[in-house]
Amino acid sequence: MFPSFSLRYARLPERLRAECLPTPVERPRLVAFNRELADELGFDLAAFEADEAAGALAGNQVPKGAEPVAMAYAGHQFGNFVPQLGDGRALLLGEVVDRHGRIRDIQLKGSGRTPFSRGGDGRAPLGPVLREYLVSEAMHALGIPTTRALAAVTTGERVFRRIPEPGAVLTRVASSHLRVGTFQYFAARGDTEAVRLLADEAIARHYPHLSDRADDGERYLALLDAVAERQTELVARWMGVGFIHGVMNTDNTAISGETIDYGPCAFMDTFDPRTVYSSIDEQGRYAYVNQPVVIQWNLARFAETLVPLIDSDGERAVERATPIIREVSERFEARWREVMRAKLGLATDEDGDGELAQALLDAMRAGRADFHLAFRYLADAVEAAAEAPRLKDIFESRDELEAWLPRWRERLAREEASNADIVARLNAANPAVIPRNHRVAEAIAAAEEDDFEPFEALLAVITDPYTTPDTEVDYTRPPRDEERVLRTFCGT
Repeated sequence: MFPSFSLRYARLPERLRAECLPTPVERPRLVAFNRELADELGFDLAAFEADEAAGALAGNQVPKGAEPVAMAYAGHQFGNFVPQLGDGRALLLGEVVDRHGRIRDIQLKGSGRTPFSRGGDGRAPLGPVLREYLVSEAMHALGIPTTRALAAVTTGERVFRRIPEPGAVLTRVASSHLRVGTFQYFAARGDTEAVRLLADEAIARHYPHLSDRADDGERYLALLDAVAERQTELVARWMGVGFIHGVMNTDNTAISGETIDYGPCAFMDTFDPRTVYSSIDEQGRYAYVNQPVVIQWNLARFAETLVPLIDSDGERAVERATPIIREVSERFEARWREVMRAKLGLATDEDGDGELAQALLDAMRAGRADFHLAFRYLADAVEAAAEAPRLKDIFESRDELEAWLPRWRERLAREEASNADIVARLNAANPAVIPRNHRVAEAIAAAEEDDFEPFEALLAVITDPYTTPDTEVDYTRPPRDEERVLRTFCGT
């Protein structure tokens, strides 16, 4: 059933990983399988058999050609450096080449203890597995770079966190699992050769256009620049859909520029830039508004690991890398304006567009408006005479919105596009459905009682996010007061 594995990471020097077998589970049962992704990866779906797949995807049988390894990495967690983290509950089975010629990692998450478990059980509760499945697939459908969910398998065992919970294993697909923290692990040990091997692997897999640079220092400086570009664009796109990662530690910052590790993540409902959901982010370090600052900080940590590769003279290396880090905030602002122009239905670029977008956000904050519906319902207000009751009704106070709408319409008039074209742009840029926290919580609660219908129904609508669903359940609706989910949990 599985495609042929390559073992790129498993063939790197032993100190970069630990060979480890998954721990078998009692009663594996396949509860979600992404057939479209499986076909893209080259799985033989004609030979697919659910019970056999469940065993392999739970770790009871290692697929032919796979050599599971736990990857070593370190990381700054909430600003504090931890020199050894690593895959404490995950195993990389290997890499496959998909039908488009791209190298993709296949990893089991929740497959048992590894040498990096640090006393943990190496398992995953069902709730976090389903959350990652839902949110990662929603992000993919939104066009935001992300790891993907291939499968979820229940284990027939209980995992003990705050309370006993059903256990599960997620099969995750990524263009790689290289992280800033991977580089930090070896940089902290003074292992410059390992850092060089990682940098070369990152270039080969994600930035092959840099491979022909003859000067080593220029090549690794260009790697830093390329990662900075992808990460700033990624965070801008997160914020365009109201996404809050929740644990933007350096070990959760992927060199590929993909979103990775959906722990206490959430999508904001009522707009407030200070919003935090993560139960472990007590100081709001990773609040919605702080994400651009954090990614600049994380990239600075990445730059530190590359210093010996950029120049043998450490001071000169820092001088060469510093402008790239300083420019991150400017890059983010440019990418953020691009995202917001699209969300406002604008195809051209004018100097005041950033301020126009910020004025709408200020109106949303003052009016306690839902972030997603406010943008989606802009399509009702394009015409000058439009009353737009759906838009106005989601604002508790409307004065700032009423003052903003004429300014926006005046700006739209300079687009030289028809109202119909602008409405089409707005509906293509502003999703009708995102995985709202209360709907995710409902789906998880039902699944924990062995009812996966709410999960499947939610998955169906969030993977077609720009279409308003014709369903009995209103998936576009914000939560009522009693439905609000104010805290999300990591699950580790």
